[in-house]
Amino acid sequence: MKFTTQTIGVLKLKPGEKDALYWDDSLPGFGVRLREGGSKNFIFQYRIGDKQRRITIGSTAIGLIKARDTAKDMHATVRLGGDPAGEKQQARHDAGHTFRDLGKQFLEAKSKSVRPRTFADVERHINKHAKPLHGLQVAKISRGDVKALLVGIARNRGEVTANRVQTTLSTFFAWCIEHSRCDLNPVVGISRFEEQSRDRVLFPAELRAIWKNLDTDHYGAVIKLLALTGQRASEMAGLRWSEINEEGDTIDLPAERTKNGRRHFVPLASPARAIIEAQPRRSESDGAARDLIFGLRNGPFSGWSNCKEALDAKIEEEIGKPLAHWTPHDLRRSMSTYMGGGLGDEEIRNLPPEDRKLAEGLQIAPHVIEAVLNHVSGTKAGVHGIYNRSPYAREKRHALELWADRLMAIVEGRETIVTPLKRA
Repeated sequence: MKFTTQTIGVLKLKPGEKDALYWDDSLPGFGVRLREGGSKNFIFQYRIGDKQRRITIGSTAIGLIKARDTAKDMHATVRLGGDPAGEKQQARHDAGHTFRDLGKQFLEAKSKSVRPRTFADVERHINKHAKPLHGLQVAKISRGDVKALLVGIARNRGEVTANRVQTTLSTFFAWCIEHSRCDLNPVVGISRFEEQSRDRVLFPAELRAIWKNLDTDHYGAVIKLLALTGQRASEMAGLRWSEINEEGDTIDLPAERTKNGRRHFVPLASPARAIIEAQPRRSESDGAARDLIFGLRNGPFSGWSNCKEALDAKIEEEIGKPLAHWTPHDLRRSMSTYMGGGLGDEEIRNLPPEDRKLAEGLQIAPHVIEAVLNHVSGTKAGVHGIYNRSPYAREKRHALELWADRLMAIVEGRETIVTPLKRA
């Protein structure tokens, strides 16, 4: 039959027929299929090896010219060894392999193989930082897509965060290749950003502004604990009641929750104890006692970005200008600096007179500061560290009490009560 708009328009099923095929004389495999329900569709039929394949082009409403052009393209594809029906089926299958869907599967697998604090980072990278990729099919994500994402993260969150996200994405795409979800890793070939070691130490006025503008919520409590104890953000955000000793004056961090994999005891000065004691005991949805002190649902506190943006806005409103860029980790570095030699002489001279004394160091010995921070470096590294197994419990408690007094003096704008140590 020679297909024309008129000949196709008059095609009907014969009495008793439920299905009928009509073929175009001018193009092999191009046809029209009629069904009992009234549907009339253009089709293309071809053979791959000993198998016959048929693919629906669309309703005759799309028009003969468009349908014939599509059929011609399919005919050319078949002559070149292609399989239009197979490619359509694969495309339909791949449509379910979006970054969002495979990201969920990847996180489920990772949750069983990595430490909780590592998983929290990976989860944040996949669900938050890589959100612009969520709607894309993994197999179609290009190197350009990934590079644009990382550049945006570096601009808004910093080069270090961008590099960490890049590492997670590379691991994710390698997992996808292993599970036959894509063939190439688009992260390969992308250069990492050059990282510069941060040396930001917060001045007394900055510590005061941060502390005084914190709300009485989980974020405020966690930030204050970071400032008082000098521990890592994930350790305080994931703090558990079971990690507080019976006296309530020490945190016992298990090895699986510390960066270096070593159990770590953190003595609590009075202000830190008060913050923890003020937290209500909560229950899970099933009525069981919730062990995690901070955070909602089943996880630890995780609302860092939004809370910090709100805090920075409050500080800017109070002091009339934005506070220079800072991160929660700067609190750890600041505590270490004030515990030791304090700010440099030139920095102290440039401070307001009332803050100069507060910026002087507490002269705590380096090995005690390292013990407080749970560092395995410096005096605790190498042969000395092998033989020196002392936890410095008393020294750590004294150091953190000195620092708590100094920090409260800074926050309250008063003179320090405790006299710094004098070095011989």
